[in-house]
Amino acid sequence: MFTDKLKELRERIGLTKTEIASILGIDRSQYGHYENNYVTIPIKHLINLCNYYDVSLDYVFEFTDNKQYQNINKEVDKKVAGIRLKEFRKENKITQTKLAEYLNTTFSTISSYERGVNLLSTNYLYTICTKYKASADYLMGRINKR
Repeated sequence: MFTDKLKELRERIGLTKTEIASILGIDRSQYGHYENNYVTIPIKHLINLCNYYDVSLDYVFEFTDNKQYQNINKEVDKKVAGIRLKEFRKENKITQTKLAEYLNTTFSTISSYERGVNLLSTNYLYTICTKYKASADYLMGRINKR
């Protein structure tokens, strides 16, 4: 998926897995699981790494070669991300049920994302953006231009 990009970014600035784990407040083995693609990195950690490396989610997901957008919001607001997901879903004429089926999850999970209760998971965000050629940074409210 995008784990090679995480390793590339870490190595480019000369940090160890232990140092990155410390930045994220997790142990080294957990970060190693993320980088080796044994476990998907949670979106909050991925956003923290993007902020640390000063790169966009779209760059990490390899949707663009452009490392950074201008005027990026470093903090992600769950409510804004939820509104963006709902708008995106409606613009693409997808029901919550259909999106849930596509992502192999439940209607209530999609509803909780759209209400801003939870942030969209990394896997779901990546899957949606890949299928619909959408910007992860836009959907998460990090940028305001599509």
